[in-house]
Amino acid sequence: MGLLKKYFNQTRKPEGKLGRLMISGMNSGHAKLTDWGFTQLPEIPVKKAVDLGCGGGRSVSLLLEKFPGSHVTGVDYSPLSVDKAREYNRDEIDAGCCTIMQGDVSSLDLPKETYDLATAFETIYFWPGLDRCFDQVAGILKPGGWFMICNESDGTDASSLKYEKIIDGMKIYTAQEIEAALEKAGFTEVRTNHHGSKSWMCVLAMNPA
Repeated sequence: MGLLKKYFNQTRKPEGKLGRLMISGMNSGHAKLTDWGFTQLPEIPVKKAVDLGCGGGRSVSLLLEKFPGSHVTGVDYSPLSVDKAREYNRDEIDAGCCTIMQGDVSSLDLPKETYDLATAFETIYFWPGLDRCFDQVAGILKPGGWFMICNESDGTDASSLKYEKIIDGMKIYTAQEIEAALEKAGFTEVRTNHHGSKSWMCVLAMNPA
């Protein structure tokens, strides 16, 4: 495996020196998508939120800013990402309004029916099966809670699809595939918003009340 391919494969689960390089660029590299995604979120009351695949921790920080007084939990599969996200949100963790933990979205060790909002930015490409993972998300959301997924690729642009061949275990989904999996998991009011000039998309779904 060439060095470039090894580096891109750190996207899934950053490890070692290359993983640290990958994590160092995650917050800035995903910033524009994340900022746009938050503009798509409906006005909802949030006391507890969870960011799944929290990476370097910036999206956790934005959730805390958007919902003052809330508690936000960040979950990531990579211990290196957990360390970075904790460093990024150290003050909020010390203040008791933030928790960062290692976890697997296919088997979430989180309390059931607890969260008003779950977010996933640039991460479901690597989830081990949408059906099982979406069932897990539905289980931790309160009735009436929302799930927001933001991806840079809508599964149709050739420039992004090439990464499926480079990064082991990566799957870029279309909006239709994501929507179908959400509905199968029991989510309702499923809808997709597309960026006006990019291949970005934001998929929103509600856990039935």
